[in-house]
Amino acid sequence: MSKSARTFTCFQCRIELHHRSSKHLYHVSSSLLSSNSIAPKSSIDIKHIRSNEALHKQNCIERNYRQQAIYPARINELHEKWQQYQDEAQNPRERNNKIQGQIKHPQKNVLRYGNSAEISSLNQMSHADLMAEARELKNTLSSIEKKQAPLLSQIESLAAAIPNLTSAETPRGTKPNLIGFINDPPDTDSTALGGARRSHVEIGQELELLDFASASTTTGWGWYYLINEAAQLEQALVQYALSIARKEGWVTVSPPSLVYSHIAAACGFQPRDQHGEQQVYSIQQNAKDAGVKPELSLAATAEIPLAAMKANTTMKEADLPLKRVGVSRCYRAEAGARGLDTKGLYRVHEFTKVEMFAWTVPSDEASTAVFEEMCRIQTQILTSLGLHCRILEMPSTDLGASATRKRDIEAFFPSRRKKDDGYGEVTSVSTCTDYQTRRLATKVAIKSDAGKFSFPYTVNGTALAVPRIIAAILENNWDEVTGEVAIPECLWPYMDGVKYIKHKHKKETPAVDLDVQ
Repeated sequence: MSKSARTFTCFQCRIELHHRSSKHLYHVSSSLLSSNSIAPKSSIDIKHIRSNEALHKQNCIERNYRQQAIYPARINELHEKWQQYQDEAQNPRERNNKIQGQIKHPQKNVLRYGNSAEISSLNQMSHADLMAEARELKNTLSSIEKKQAPLLSQIESLAAAIPNLTSAETPRGTKPNLIGFINDPPDTDSTALGGARRSHVEIGQELELLDFASASTTTGWGWYYLINEAAQLEQALVQYALSIARKEGWVTVSPPSLVYSHIAAACGFQPRDQHGEQQVYSIQQNAKDAGVKPELSLAATAEIPLAAMKANTTMKEADLPLKRVGVSRCYRAEAGARGLDTKGLYRVHEFTKVEMFAWTVPSDEASTAVFEEMCRIQTQILTSLGLHCRILEMPSTDLGASATRKRDIEAFFPSRRKKDDGYGEVTSVSTCTDYQTRRLATKVAIKSDAGKFSFPYTVNGTALAVPRIIAAILENNWDEVTGEVAIPECLWPYMDGVKYIKHKHKKETPAVDLDVQ
């Protein structure tokens, strides 16, 4: 595109043009990426942010994004400065267009601008004088554009950090709405749920299922070994969850665990931690690759590589909704402070998870339909596992950057009764509208709108997160009398016929001869 043509683009287009030629939003230079791994060109709706400053500010406040709450106003301030430079460039730009026209096509230039005094003056100028003025105007415009460039970068970076708008279904504040329950609650008055109720850590170690000591030596705190039936149980849970999802038309995917860091950021995985703890595991680069090759990170969830499957592509409306279910290892650098919330398998650095991800046409109706389907699949799995759970519509302060709405299911853990009444999150489902697809350059051609390009909506949800489910099964299905854990019947086909987890070296009680006094 010629420089003269670029000057007539609107502000949003200028953002896009600048983005293509400047440093990538997530600190990865697009020009440094190899030809087969180009970072997606984001298309954030900055115009909407500028036109709805108060709305976006309030949205940030409701989500507890206090720092980002000032960004909409700052974007408008920067845009005003950019516009001032645009106005400053207007006269030189118009003059430059006329000079260029006179140089290239004198007769056409006369026809375009008429027989004005200025055109008459241009006709009297020598070619050398025209070229000299053209160079001077070029330098003037170039100087102005250099002042505008950092403004565009700042605007884009600020816009990218602003979270998605919040759904009307989402309760504002910090308290979730209770939607309902799954399965009957356990008998909290029973002896089994008394003060001596064992945690999954104690049960797992007694039945030789969990080894935290070896993991602490091997890798550190927050890691673990699953052994014997626990390792079998992990695979059984994965296969059972996949079987349920496949029956509903979800296509199985085995995604990579490593992703470009800019892909993770584009998906909205920007966890906030008030203590400034590391959140993501980044892969250290060789010194020769630093600044040359894009940074890599371990994926915190399969949502990230699944979303990236359609980056830089245009989908067909007829193919939507497109539903994928992936099994992956997930890596979370944060594990919180030591205590009940991080004991055993409840909060760990690495775990296996079955994740659902879908693209829908850009409409609330379509994305809500998939949202509800994911909730039904989650409910079916947890119901068949026999776990007592509560379903919650999560509040605005609990939403991540990408989600407009989120619903969690929390299972009951007997050992956690002193915290949150014993409930702990085991699944989550979120709808993200076009937040991710705009940042990943995932488009869809809308046939009903004359093939016009738009951005599909995305929905993601946990089918099953293995460690917490294992913990819940151990605690809820433990029989203190027999010292056994009953395996849910739905998992029997995947457990080689094992129905109970028993002591490995349990001594038999000797028979007593009742006739002996």
